[in-house]
This record gives sequence, C-alpha cells and structure tokens, in this order.
Amino acid sequence: MLTKQLFAGFLAAALLAGSPALAGGPDKNAKKTVAKTTTYTVDAERSTLTWNGKKVTGEHHGPVKVEKGTLTANGSQLTGGTVTVDLRTIASTDLKDNKEYHDKLINHLKSDDFFSVEKYPVATFKITKVSPKGGNVADVTGDLTIKNITNPVTFPVTLKVTGNTLEAKGKATIDRAKYDMRFRSKSFFENLGDKMIEDEFTLDLNIVANAGAATSSAKAK
Repeated sequence: MLTKQLFAGFLAAALLAGSPALAGGPDKNAKKTVAKTTTYTVDAERSTLTWNGKKVTGEHHGPVKVEKGTLTANGSQLTGGTVTVDLRTIASTDLKDNKEYHDKLINHLKSDDFFSVEKYPVATFKITKVSPKGGNVADVTGDLTIKNITNPVTFPVTLKVTGNTLEAKGKATIDRAKYDMRFRSKSFFENLGDKMIEDEFTLDLNIVANAGAATSSAKAK
C-alpha cells in the first residue's frame, strides 16, 4: 500500500514538473492567437450619403451616391478603408418638386464655383487613423480629396458588424473654403450680408459593406 502511494506521489510530481503551463515555463505546443483583419466591399446601392449646406436665408440638402470603396475591420473595430463618392450624382431633396430651381442649384454646385464636377467627377476619403472612444464608437481621421485638394477630416463613426455585413454611420463637417470653393464665402469676401453661404457643410453617411476574404493577419503575443 505504501509503495503504491509513493509511486502515485512521484508520478504526480513528474507530471507537474513536466508541464510548462503549470511549472511556469513556455508551452511550445500552445497555439498563438491570430487576429484577422477582414476586408469589406462597400455596397454602393445600400449605402447613403446626405449633404446639407446652409446660407443666411435658408438651407438645402440632398443625396450624393457612393461609387465604390473598401473598409477593413478587426472584429468590431474599424481599422482602415477608402470610399469614393460620385459628385456627378448630387441632387437636392428639398427642391425635388421644383425642377427649375432644383436644376439651377445642382448645376451651380457642379460648376467651378463649387465642386468643378466636369474636371473632378469624384471625391475620395482615405482613412489614416482610428481612435476608439469606447463601445463601437471611434473617431475616424482621413484624407478627404475634392478638386484634387486634400485635407484631413475627423468625425465620430459608429460601427456595427452583423454576420458578413458591416455598417458604419457618422456625420462629417467639411469646410468648403479649404477646397477652393469661393462663391459667397466669408473666407474670401467681405460684406456679403444675407448673400453669404456658410463655408461648412455636413455629410451624413451610412456605409454598408459586405465581407470578403481576410487580407492580413497579425500574431498576438
């Protein structure tokens, strides 16, 4: 009986000594955790962008379409991406029932006074930094290029990942004066009175994208 007890004790000690996890040593056979970055292709048909511009005597708003793009995320954390907007599709919702004024406004926005659409038909936003704020919200910074002029823009984005679908929502404020849109801008002209048009306009975005293959991975210690 004593012999069996001694044998059992020696066996247990040997197992403990030989177990890296229990003895405190490295486990060469342990699998390393791999964090995958997944690429999502933007669904242009399901994504929406809505602009809003204000002047002293009122405001206008309407849609503009996403042309293409990709976003990358690590789990539910946005990590990067690029989105291209087709400025040729800009329209006004508030003037939809008045074709004459609608067309007048849109043609003006497409002219060299504003977006110069004939020369520069698209705008692009390329993410350069993502700063998590807690939960599924992060401050996203990126390079916004309009009329071949690039400036950094930062705005909060709420991310939702459901299955293979990613949805990013946010609201960006853009200073048109930084993109050489001078028409009735207080940054370029004085004494505009009630003719002034605000330099800043907003862009509400709801980007929907679908998962593709994982493009990169990083080994976590």
